[in-house]
Amino acid sequence: MTLADTRAGIGAVLDALSAESGVFIDSTLSVTRLGPPLAIELAHWFTPDEVPVMVARFRELYAGIAIPATTPMAGAAAALTAVRAAGGRVVVVTAKNQRDAESTVRFLDLPVDRVVGSLWAAEKGVALTEHGATAYVGDHTGDIDAARAASACSVAVATGPFDVAALRAYGADLVLPDLLTFPDRLSELGVLP
Repeated sequence: MTLADTRAGIGAVLDALSAESGVFIDSTLSVTRLGPPLAIELAHWFTPDEVPVMVARFRELYAGIAIPATTPMAGAAAALTAVRAAGGRVVVVTAKNQRDAESTVRFLDLPVDRVVGSLWAAEKGVALTEHGATAYVGDHTGDIDAARAASACSVAVATGPFDVAALRAYGADLVLPDLLTFPDRLSELGVLP
């Protein structure tokens, strides 16, 4: 939930999946753990044999349920504008699958240069390095790992499952309460032209 607030939509898809499968899913709890790949969350509710089928069904439901319920995070547009105004490019690297990541970016009309999906934590470092990222903004400790893997500056926003103290303790280079202060703090990073 760095640029897009997907909680309501993901919760609704999980509720639909629960109703279809007859398996209880605490969607309220699940949306507090967003960040890791979907299969990790679904493993809390389904057997290992069921998880791949449930992942596929979740993705079938996602476009019609979750994307229309997705909203931009406060400050997202201004943060992207600030990066571009400073001469930077915006590359979204996410654990969300490629199709849904691109659809979400399009739905929210976010001005990004590239979207790379299906990568988690340090795996994101490959894409960040490939695209020459000098900073990576995320809301999870896995995003700090991603920045480290790419030797990029880690900017953590406390809009996801971790608060400011936890993100600082994990070692983020810059920790913000949300994206609203990002444009004013961008120059502190010293990573843009």
